[in-house]
Amino acid sequence: MFTGIITDIGTIAQLDQQGDLRARITTGYDTAGIDLGASIASDGVCLTVIELGSDWYDVQISAETVSKTNIGAWTVGKRVNLERALKVGDELGGHIVSGHVDGVAEVVAMLDEGDSTRVTLRAPAALARFIAPKGSVALNGTSLTVNDVTGCDFGINFIPHTKEATTWGDVALGDQVNLEIDTLARYVARLNEAG
Repeated sequence: MFTGIITDIGTIAQLDQQGDLRARITTGYDTAGIDLGASIASDGVCLTVIELGSDWYDVQISAETVSKTNIGAWTVGKRVNLERALKVGDELGGHIVSGHVDGVAEVVAMLDEGDSTRVTLRAPAALARFIAPKGSVALNGTSLTVNDVTGCDFGINFIPHTKEATTWGDVALGDQVNLEIDTLARYVARLNEAG
């Protein structure tokens, strides 16, 4: 489990197709404190560490994960949001995030509002019903509050701190973004279907 509070920005250093996709991600984390088998959310995708170096870790990514996320568009040099798994006693500053991406949203509009940037994203129709104003979503692993929803489109405001501490300062029109809907919204919808 994760919180959606990004604690490092990594860089894709290497990509190799070896049956599954293998990625090397450089990090500012102290890799001596990372165990093989640890989970690290990389742009919101929970990935398992399979090898470690002094300032990098490798992950193996299945074809299923590549098909459901934006990982297929990763290139060497791309910056990615990183978060280590939640430990008992850690502060829960965002919301509960599983690292299991539900789909990909597209950035369809951007507008500077004061020092913040308002970004409008378009969710897949099957997921849009789970997104509510003032609810939470995880986008590329970042816990964010939804401002408004119109059909499949929803708006998020990014304050300067978020743009500096994450990769959201690099956002551009047309970007494909990993979307994880709020777990609570998923269960409420499921209960309504059963009722």
